Amino acid sequence: MPLQNQVKLQYIQIVVVIAGVILLLKAAHLQIFDANIKAKAQATTMDKKTLYPSRGLMYDRNNKLLVYNNPMYDLRVIYNKVDLEMDVEAFCKMLDIEEATFHKVLNKDWTDNRYDKNIPFTFLSKIPSETFARFQEHLYEYPGFYPVLRNVRGYPHSNAGQTLGYISEVNKKQIDESEGFYKQGDYLGTTGLEKMYEEELRGKKGISYMLKDNLGREVGTFSDGNLQSFAAVSGNDLITTIDIELQKYGEELMANKKGGLVAIEPATGEILSVISAPTYDPNNLTIGRNRGEFFKKIQKDSLNPFFDRSVQAQYPPGSIFKPILGLIGLQEGEISPYKNYKCEGAYYYNGTSYNCHAGAMTVNLQSAIKYSCNSYFFQTFRDVVEKFGFNKPSEGLDLLDGYLYDFGLGKPFNSDFTNNGGNVPTPAFYDKLYPDKRWRSTYIMSMGIGQGELLLTTMQMANLAAILANRGYFYNPHLVREIRSETEVKSNPNKIKNMVSIEKQHFEIVVNGMRAAVVDGTATSANISGIKVCGKTGTSQNHQGDKDHSVFYAFAPMENPQIAIAVYIENAGWGGTYAAPIASLMIEKYLKKEISSGRIWLEEKMKNSNLVSP
Repeated sequence: MPLQNQVKLQYIQIVVVIAGVILLLKAAHLQIFDANIKAKAQATTMDKKTLYPSRGLMYDRNNKLLVYNNPMYDLRVIYNKVDLEMDVEAFCKMLDIEEATFHKVLNKDWTDNRYDKNIPFTFLSKIPSETFARFQEHLYEYPGFYPVLRNVRGYPHSNAGQTLGYISEVNKKQIDESEGFYKQGDYLGTTGLEKMYEEELRGKKGISYMLKDNLGREVGTFSDGNLQSFAAVSGNDLITTIDIELQKYGEELMANKKGGLVAIEPATGEILSVISAPTYDPNNLTIGRNRGEFFKKIQKDSLNPFFDRSVQAQYPPGSIFKPILGLIGLQEGEISPYKNYKCEGAYYYNGTSYNCHAGAMTVNLQSAIKYSCNSYFFQTFRDVVEKFGFNKPSEGLDLLDGYLYDFGLGKPFNSDFTNNGGNVPTPAFYDKLYPDKRWRSTYIMSMGIGQGELLLTTMQMANLAAILANRGYFYNPHLVREIRSETEVKSNPNKIKNMVSIEKQHFEIVVNGMRAAVVDGTATSANISGIKVCGKTGTSQNHQGDKDHSVFYAFAPMENPQIAIAVYIENAGWGGTYAAPIASLMIEKYLKKEISSGRIWLEEKMKNSNLVSP
């Protein structure tokens, strides 16, 4: 071969080699190094599906179902699989959407890198199961569309809305803070137990990689060693402390009223019933198309049903504070069980009289509780605060406050519900209130009868009743007894025992006074034949111009108590008028399972009383 031809051949070979190397490098770039191209290539061979776990269920203390999962569907679509000659009118009619919506959602801006005609996207979300059921029968007629099952909450009862809480779709902030767990369109607990136990309830997502043929049909599972499918793990179930039958009954009694009711099992701190009135049906907050309308309606309600008055509202406790002050007075030696005090129908100081509705009489601690003598407890309060001298009220108030903190006042409970701590006024508080700092016990003695700056939640009031029932201790009130998974059962860690700094023998005189109040004192409307109820009424002054607030707490039976309860009803007048009867009916219902025939009239009166309508 001539030399000139050999040179030409060598050039051609070099060009071919260089071209081959360039093609190989380009192929490697596309298939190995370019993630976007790789993702699109995989999208045409397999489909990555997120498998959503079933959210944990909730049960009451007797294993009655409180919260379950309702199926709801997202409809996803691959544009290139859609039959553009499909019957759009029939499709839209089955899904209750407009044809304009269909075209707007389906026809994306395909020049946008976020979209690809071969990659699935969500066409319609939150399709109710009844809507999807009629559509599913015709799903085969619409290639390219396929469903993704989601679960939203359902409720077999219309009760305990504020306590159970609800779930909502995550927002951007929650997604950003979740370290990759939540994605757009996911749900999480927003209020109540749904929020407090989100990590236990939510479960773990799974992933399924499905192999597809060149027409996009699923033909099996896909795996290359790095992409492995794994199943979703269901969330844990909650066994709550709530007695749903007692809860239902309490909500009936509290209908058309404004306030709170809390019932506790004293020996465990388990909350039997927690009611905020007015309440709402949790079914109205199930994720769906009418949810927004209900939200708007309830947010405009002047009674604010979303505000949980059982654990968030802070009230002056009124005379139910008197037994607690009596215990502190006994412990400090400022009073004795049988020390008498002559009440003249009012308490007099510096030319001013402070009314005592108990009337003129001679009282000791037991009878002062029985008849709710203001004068006795004005003086007891002064004795405690003036323990270190009339001119040293700060030291005495510090002493008193220390006891009140022991009783769980002035701070939120460290438990499984969001709650306020109320207010226990301190010397520093009064130093600010009186700039010259020359305040004395006589300035603040209304605190001795549960008025003034002392504020409690209904939950704290019920817990005081539990402390009296236990004669000196309480377990942190809590709403969940157990957390159950498929492999284990865990007890709630919130069950913590707390002792108060009062010697046990002092409780008997106070408990006897509370029993006397129910038998023939201020709380006779709470008396139940066959059940020894110990209770104390309160009438909390309302400085807003409306009627005073009706307050009562109690426990029963007197020995081996099974229930402690507090009821606070706004603008309802005397404690014995509404709060005491409602508490007694709850006690009877819980202990006897039914209301005796002689008290049916009282039950009907409480159920039918309307204290919120003009």
